[in-house]
Amino acid sequence: MKSSGAMAVKQKQDPSFEEGLQQLEEVVNQLEDGDLPLEKSLELFEKGMKLSEGCRKQLQEAETKVEILLRKDGEIEPQPFELDDE
Repeated sequence: MKSSGAMAVKQKQDPSFEEGLQQLEEVVNQLEDGDLPLEKSLELFEKGMKLSEGCRKQLQEAETKVEILLRKDGEIEPQPFELDDE
């Protein structure tokens, strides 16, 4: 029995933050070498922009999840996490 075309197509998952960052670093290194044809450079630039956006979104999502619970007037109030500038 043949499977339908829809079943044969795998859903593409976004890379983890670490994987995305590693792939972005590889793209940057290839672009910095400068020995690529224009078409390949544009293709890598587009890939890098997508990876950068994906990493930024993951960081933003993580930032919204990280909260410090403070007691204020007897109530627990979520506060955004802020790093000390030390």
